[in-house]
Amino acid sequence: MTDKMAASPELLYEDTLAGGCHWSLRMRRGTTLRLIDVEGGANLGMLFYNPDNLLERYNAPDTLKCQHTFKLTRGHCLYSDMGRIFCSIIDDSVGWHETVNGSSTAKLVAQRWGQRDYQADRNDWHQNGYDAFLVELAKYGLGRRDMAAPLNLFTAVSVDDEGNMAYAQGNSQAGDHVDLRFEMDTLVLMHTCPHPLNMADEYLYRPVTYQIRQAAPVASDDECMNACGENQRGFQNNNIYHLGAGGAS
Repeated sequence: MTDKMAASPELLYEDTLAGGCHWSLRMRRGTTLRLIDVEGGANLGMLFYNPDNLLERYNAPDTLKCQHTFKLTRGHCLYSDMGRIFCSIIDDSVGWHETVNGSSTAKLVAQRWGQRDYQADRNDWHQNGYDAFLVELAKYGLGRRDMAAPLNLFTAVSVDDEGNMAYAQGNSQAGDHVDLRFEMDTLVLMHTCPHPLNMADEYLYRPVTYQIRQAAPVASDDECMNACGENQRGFQNNNIYHLGAGGAS
């Protein structure tokens, strides 16, 4: 697999989000976010919002529907509910990321791994994905009604003949990475809480490193833009938006 990050090697920022934690940051248009599964078996829940119009947020159904896929990987784009593209997956050593199973909840985590709170257990507490997102949303004046279906990077699911989904063990290995190139300014929310379908015996603390770099310009033969006609329209919607000419088609 070609490492497209090599075209722009300068590292602008790097940090690691510990397991069972959450964070948010604003990514600028034309930058790339590399996400690295440090130990293997990570789950990185993510949500995207337009920082200049917080009513615009990630739309999982449109992302899958318009690209005729159930999984997300290199060559796919991540759409807003306004028909624009937040970011493109320009490199991926994993091959399968899911966006249909939502987040773990406090009730689920307590039933599966026992209830622990920060006051008593400090860094060994059991955070859940839903509440982790709520904490980050509150920083921007958002709440429960602003929650959307998240992306779960590094996680795959299997589906049986009856449509039942199960957590796929071993989908992501230590050192695996995903590169997201941002096509518009984007508020990124993320957490490293276990996936809701993960049936591990113990609560898993799996860290993820994130690195920010400047992205190379989008070329006319860009893999993500040309993956399908809908992606070409999505990029055109972005162009119109950045010209200040209005909404999406």
